[in-house]
Amino acid sequence: MSYHSLTLVGNVGRDPEMRYIGNGTPVTSFSVATNRQYTASSGETVKETVWFRVTTWGKQAEICNQYLKKGSKVLVEGRLTPDKDTGGPRVWNAQDGSPRASFEVTANTVRFLSGRDDGPGGGDMGGGGFVGAPDDDIPF
Repeated sequence: MSYHSLTLVGNVGRDPEMRYIGNGTPVTSFSVATNRQYTASSGETVKETVWFRVTTWGKQAEICNQYLKKGSKVLVEGRLTPDKDTGGPRVWNAQDGSPRASFEVTANTVRFLSGRDDGPGGGDMGGGGFVGAPDDDIPF
């Protein structure tokens, strides 16, 4: 048996978007930016941001939609969801024709790290609140 798990800590890039699939199951998507800073061999400070598109299902989707906002700090545990055609990140062309790629993550757990008074990400669940998705909530 093979298994992979991914843990991200970052900030929500825009307000979550919730929709319902055919059987009425809620699905919420949002983006998360992770930041890394290091010193290159040239001595220059390099700041690197990597974006991930996160999908949540069921009750977790409803709670994320209700409490997360642009700027919220979150910890996401889940798995990478590869492009069915390539097995890698989802690749497409933007409206201007430039190539784009997206790292897609299906969340098992989302922990809210922003406190109530932490600006745009503050929510009633406060720091440390979390939502886990039981296996039977994921419709695949």
